[in-house]
Amino acid sequence: MTDLTITRLLDAPRELAFRVWTDPDHLAHWWGPAGFTTRSCTVNLTEGGRWRICISDGETDLWASGVYHEIVPPERLVFSFAWEEPEGARGHDTLVTVTLSELDGKTEMSFHQAIFETVADRDGHVEGWQSCFGRLAAYLTECSPDASGR
Repeated sequence: MTDLTITRLLDAPRELAFRVWTDPDHLAHWWGPAGFTTRSCTVNLTEGGRWRICISDGETDLWASGVYHEIVPPERLVFSFAWEEPEGARGHDTLVTVTLSELDGKTEMSFHQAIFETVADRDGHVEGWQSCFGRLAAYLTECSPDASGR
């Protein structure tokens, strides 16, 4: 199987969870695994709009980018995802679907990414996304109630 699904319960309202997935100021706080910081983040949050982010461990800059295919606030986000190769070429595209469901004031996040070229490529993303989502959960607890736009 060359797809990846991760489900996580987030201790935050669904509207806030959606906002931290789509606002570049919020994304910059949690995108990337532990030990990485965001050096650049641009988002054109429209269907057909592009996003691009650079994360760094202090020695290496890693760029990823894609296009938004579906945006249904605050419940669903679908976008392409590819790493950019050092020589500027675009790597293999995958499709990411993030579904956010309200659950007693919290948010159940279902993350699905497909199709990877190999099982090894898929498995290489599991640890990175799990670490990233740990940072997401921690960041959500830091956000003030007015960060959700309410």
